[in-house]
Amino acid sequence: MRLGFMGLLSAAVFWVASTQAAEPPRARIDTGVVVGLESGPAAIYRAIPYAAPPVGPLRWKPPAVAPNWTGERGATTAGPACPQKVTPGVPNLGGYFGPTSEDCLTLDVTAPRAAKGAPVMVWVYGGGNIAGATNLPSYDAVNFARDGVVLVAMNYRLGALGFFAHPALTAEAPASQPLVSYGLMDQIAALRWVKRNIAAFGGDPDNVTLFGESAGGEDVLQLMATPSARGLFNRAIVQSGGGWFPLSDLSEAQTEGASRATKLGLPGAAATATQLRALPAEALVEDGEGAGPAIDGRLVQESPREAFAKGDEVRVPLIIGSNSNEASLMRAVGLTPAAEIARASPALKAAYAPDAASDEGLARALFNDGFMGAPARWIAGRASAEAPAWLYYFSYVPERQRGIRPGTNHASEIPFVFDSLDAVPGRSLLATATERAEATLAHSCWVSFARTGRPDCAGGQAWPAYTPDTDQLLEFGDPAGVRTHFRKAQLDAQEAARDR
Repeated sequence: MRLGFMGLLSAAVFWVASTQAAEPPRARIDTGVVVGLESGPAAIYRAIPYAAPPVGPLRWKPPAVAPNWTGERGATTAGPACPQKVTPGVPNLGGYFGPTSEDCLTLDVTAPRAAKGAPVMVWVYGGGNIAGATNLPSYDAVNFARDGVVLVAMNYRLGALGFFAHPALTAEAPASQPLVSYGLMDQIAALRWVKRNIAAFGGDPDNVTLFGESAGGEDVLQLMATPSARGLFNRAIVQSGGGWFPLSDLSEAQTEGASRATKLGLPGAAATATQLRALPAEALVEDGEGAGPAIDGRLVQESPREAFAKGDEVRVPLIIGSNSNEASLMRAVGLTPAAEIARASPALKAAYAPDAASDEGLARALFNDGFMGAPARWIAGRASAEAPAWLYYFSYVPERQRGIRPGTNHASEIPFVFDSLDAVPGRSLLATATERAEATLAHSCWVSFARTGRPDCAGGQAWPAYTPDTDQLLEFGDPAGVRTHFRKAQLDAQEAARDR
């Protein structure tokens, strides 16, 4: 059958339209052009380098400028995570079990299609600063894009490759070059990348919300206390990030690094920088235990507790809070119920009489409040003197887990914040209407905060700003609601014990 002129014209128009629709999203950034993929309402770009690979002579150096490339760079495949202990098929402390590489300083961008001037959120994942990656199912950011937010998630150096000191590294560094906290330097480099490049993805570089969970939340607090991070973000969210953890100084960090060198067969403090950099990443990962920032007097000058106590922190709107069963972490940090109870003074234990029906319950309550709940309230109170702050407590437990779990486990709020229940394998089949409503609520609060600096939540749910006088928080529970003087006796006792 022959087509007439109008038929040919229609076919041509259809072919052009189909070709244009099939074109993948592109963005031109300062190092070249990246080509992503579309997923529902989102344009997704994966594994974009934001710094040079920290390998060879760049190991244990501040992140260097990412190299340029010619032509178009594909950005459709997840990159490897930074080196960490992994067991195939078994999630580690950071929820990851995929490939790793020292060439890992990349980030992912999930943006609304055709975005322009959209609010930006930058995610710092948790995992004790020794594990984690950007591409976990619960971190699926498509629904942030659906709701008009550009989300950036970066990999950063972990463990002994990200947080390490040694006399040889100090001796070779120029006097002003930062030391020890290379993972934190990576996070700052990623924030600077956002400032330079996020407009190419439709984001507003002057409307950036930094948020993180667990060690990621702790790092957000540290960045709020770090002068070189000032001006790189406009608001902050801390999910289960504590705030009272002490930091080592440079001398202590160097002693620990020398001890690690000895265990790896080098001459301790006498090892050279060349010998250290010749160590295989696998050996450093296997040896790595805990990791985190240390005070070097160059990059990190004080802990978050010290900064907030003196009003030295960056003064931006803040959301901070904790979960009802942070004690799910207790054994992961090497504490038994007996050890946690033994740590508490008689005065502190007296405040916990309502929680003392069993040693397990008492230990759980002491841990929940001491590690996360009390520091979050204290930080919110100090921050509120300079900028608005909002405090939360996440206690929602899915119906199928009630009676099995004593509360919301550490990190269990993440798929609610991301509204990513459907991205987590098996979760979409199990999620009830109530569970989905809780995700809608939490996600809406985070999105609104990113847009305007205020958490105006779905359904008109009130969330008053925190002050020590009013002492109000929003409990994400069943039902959600504002609570006044929540666990006041216990949290006051924790604060008093900490100040002794």
